[in-house]
Amino acid sequence: MPMMSSLRAPLQAGLAELNIEQAGLADRLLDYLALLVKWNRAFNLTAVRDPEQMLYRHLLDSLAILPWVQGARLLDVGSGAGLPGIPLALARPQLQVVLLDSNGKKARFLRQAKLELDLGNVEVAETRVEAYGAEPRFDSIVSRAFASLGDFVRLTEPLLAPTGRWLAMKGRLDENELAEVHKKRYQLHCHRLTVPGLDALRHLVEIRRNPAG
Repeated sequence: MPMMSSLRAPLQAGLAELNIEQAGLADRLLDYLALLVKWNRAFNLTAVRDPEQMLYRHLLDSLAILPWVQGARLLDVGSGAGLPGIPLALARPQLQVVLLDSNGKKARFLRQAKLELDLGNVEVAETRVEAYGAEPRFDSIVSRAFASLGDFVRLTEPLLAPTGRWLAMKGRLDENELAEVHKKRYQLHCHRLTVPGLDALRHLVEIRRNPAG
């Protein structure tokens, strides 16, 4: 897709700002972006239509949480268009990523992206999270636009490894939403994210079980 070539330089600059260095990653991300733009016309995967805005608001936004992704297995709940799961899978090929979404059209896109991008470290689960079971459990469970913090933790609790962590991507922090997570049972850490090219407030809420809880 010709428009993608003009995005290579800003993408590489953004990756450098995030201290992500991997040969060929920019090209792989642009291949995913081209696929997303193409499918979005018919499937309405994201309200963002402009490829340049997708670069900042989807690709680099997803990759901003990479330093907090731990372990070998990650679950992306309510993955939608594969965000943040596919950018994370591309940036960390040794990471096993499950993209979970109950929407048939979105799951179809995710399967096509896995095929066309040759993502051997990605699995697509077309189901509701309440009906999903997996072993071994996940080291990280991430959500970008899935549910409130309280529901996110409650619905995915059985899927998280004992020492794992939840990673909830948020814009502005809502004190009432943070209060949904029981402080005696869980430890909350809020991180302000800096996303290259994006002025909007972005945060990552990192949640772990409290051993003493």
